[in-house]
Amino acid sequence: MLNKETAGDIFDRIIKHSTADEIEVLFYGGKSALTRFANNTIHQNVAERNYGVSVRTAFGGKTARATTNKFDDESLRRVVQASENLARVQHPDGDLLPLPGNAALEGGRATPATPSRHFEQTAAMTPEQRADAVKEIVGVASRHRLTTAGIFSTAESIEGVFNSRGLAQWHTQTSSDISITMLAGDSSGWQKANSPDVAQLDAVKLSETAAAKALRSANPREIQPGKYTVILEPAAVLDIVGFMFFDFGGLSVLDQRSFLNNRVGTKLFGENINIWDDVAHPQQSGAPFDGEGVRRQRVQLVENGVVKRLVYARATAEKMKQSEHKNKVGLIEVTGHGFPVPNEMGEAPVNIVFGTPPQSNTVEEMVTGTERGILVTRLWYIREVDPYEKILTGMTRDGTFLIEKGKIAEGLLNFRFNQSLIHMLSNVEELGTAVRASGEESFDMVVPAMKVREFNFTEVTKF
Repeated sequence: MLNKETAGDIFDRIIKHSTADEIEVLFYGGKSALTRFANNTIHQNVAERNYGVSVRTAFGGKTARATTNKFDDESLRRVVQASENLARVQHPDGDLLPLPGNAALEGGRATPATPSRHFEQTAAMTPEQRADAVKEIVGVASRHRLTTAGIFSTAESIEGVFNSRGLAQWHTQTSSDISITMLAGDSSGWQKANSPDVAQLDAVKLSETAAAKALRSANPREIQPGKYTVILEPAAVLDIVGFMFFDFGGLSVLDQRSFLNNRVGTKLFGENINIWDDVAHPQQSGAPFDGEGVRRQRVQLVENGVVKRLVYARATAEKMKQSEHKNKVGLIEVTGHGFPVPNEMGEAPVNIVFGTPPQSNTVEEMVTGTERGILVTRLWYIREVDPYEKILTGMTRDGTFLIEKGKIAEGLLNFRFNQSLIHMLSNVEELGTAVRASGEESFDMVVPAMKVREFNFTEVTKF
């Protein structure tokens, strides 16, 4: 496993080959393994180990990158030479800033300590241990006369940023992921979980929940599309709300491609919606610094429905201070949310945490309090229809149920939806406790289940 000391030695060797004004080196990679199963049988087991460096050189306002996964002196000399040759022929970038120094703070505020995200038990997970977990999953499927498919993966990764101004940031992390689909004749159920600590994943519990959804949604009924009260489980919430967070980057506002243009400081959502970007949250994961090595700040993006803040990389903050939008976006400061330079995206919040209200409800309690509605396990194939009103279309999947008189009545054929995120987050009647959730359409977040009125289903699917 590549560590900070070894990376420091590699960086020193890279520096010796460079004639650039400034140089930055990103370290990335690790080891990962995956066990895949289908038809109640393991059919694939793969493992990979790879480390690389991305070298960025700068000559005045010109910069470029080159990468390699070989660390011998000749390979390092060649990657530096490639980066410098590319940089010299670039057009000067007037927005390019000098590299950040090794300051304890960027943006002027201290950040909370980030908990360790490396767990030895996860790093040491063997194919046999993953196979044992899959055996338990298959056992649940067999007991219920279902067919199961899915994955169990584990990984150990590194991320580092070193530069010629003395900055040296390093992060090591483990991750584990289980995804399970249970299939019956005309129905299915699904569950997924991810954590840096594999001990937090319960394969049997996930399997039983997925199996129960498949069994309970058998012989699904078709009902007319329309606007319904829906209860979205956390995975469904995550996958749909994930489509709005790149719009919270300052560059997206400067480029006039954000639904938040002319809306920062306004009450866009319901009073019960509070959202932070918080890398130090105990249920979050990821490095405590961004693609330039700047420490990530905790930023409240939405407070009681009001869009409060955007996030900024270093260059975007400077551009925003000089722009005509500077008086329309609230506080402008470097928040440590940038991607590696050069890039076209600028920045985005990637450690999303929704607030839990003092009075939160479980999914079961939400069902009990619903006269008629629809329970949604997950969403998929989501696409954007209207970027400014944030209207999305997609479908329900793997466990869609009719609620009548406070009880789950039966399974339903799935729906296609056309739904504005703005309207959805303005119509949230109840929130559950925010939990770490995983889906298929967006990155992991800490989100609650939501009970939403007037969710717009436009047609029924054929499965």
